Amino acid sequence: MEKKITMAINWAGACGGCDVAILDMEEMIFDITDLADIVYWPVAMDFKRDDLIAMEKDSIDIVLFNGTVRTSEQEEDAKILRERCKVMIAFGACSAFGGIPGLANVSDKEGIFQIAYDDTASTVNPRGATPQTVHKVDGGEITLPEFYDTVKTLDQVVDVDYYVPGCPPTRNTIAQAVGVIAAYAKGEELPPKGASISSAKALCDECKRVTTKTGKRIPEVIRPHEVVADPERCFLEQGILCMGPFTAGGCGGSCINAHMPCRGCYGPTSKLLDPGAEALSTFGSIVGKGGEDFQIRGPMKAPVNNIKDPIGSFYRFTFPSALVNRTVKEGK
Repeated sequence: MEKKITMAINWAGACGGCDVAILDMEEMIFDITDLADIVYWPVAMDFKRDDLIAMEKDSIDIVLFNGTVRTSEQEEDAKILRERCKVMIAFGACSAFGGIPGLANVSDKEGIFQIAYDDTASTVNPRGATPQTVHKVDGGEITLPEFYDTVKTLDQVVDVDYYVPGCPPTRNTIAQAVGVIAAYAKGEELPPKGASISSAKALCDECKRVTTKTGKRIPEVIRPHEVVADPERCFLEQGILCMGPFTAGGCGGSCINAHMPCRGCYGPTSKLLDPGAEALSTFGSIVGKGGEDFQIRGPMKAPVNNIKDPIGSFYRFTFPSALVNRTVKEGK
């Protein structure tokens, strides 16, 4: 039997769904263990951070890194793993694009702590205590990682070789990622650096919903819970915001098949620079009354401004990787 490659799996700023998705592969997980010895996966096995620190440079062949980089510890983990691995894979939407945790970039550390430790109705915190990086106790100090103002994608911190999108990646996408791992193990040619394990085409190319392509305008944007949608007809033609035209395919249309519009967890196709901005621009040009009086301060403004939660709608999974990727307080 050929010598196995070595592999690490790391969980940073995320919900843990990516790790669960790997475990949910059922018997397919044996395809990974046949190819690789897992030398670091602390969420699933008895590995300690000291085990990782003790490893030598380039001693890990492949790392699957899931989650955003939100704290100093997560940034340090990313840099340690990058130094010790030969191939770094951003696994899941959070690592690849920022994911839902990246929506925290509408605020900063101060604002988040204010809500979490003071403003919430269930919080009783008369001293106004918040987490500190250093706290002195009898006999020494207790330390915590620094909580950053900005949520970052993995490639904003270290060099990334490949991307596996999804929230979490689907079983089929993980199977394709296993194919990359197998190719590496066998010394075969790998995809070009920077490749994403997704379709080169938009999700619309896979969608089985019917579009009439009449060119008619959308009178207003409707949220999914506000209407009983036609299960056969294109969401967009019904006025329901769907990120399908701006999102890479390859997920199998899981949400669409469950009669929910796409929210964009597979990120942009290679032809899109900023899917959220392009989606917002597109909706701005097709929503509301057209004609000569269709001006930015006229009929166009009201229907576009009525879109609830535009950042959460257009940048739900990609805010930290957008061209404008956070709000900035005056004076900061």
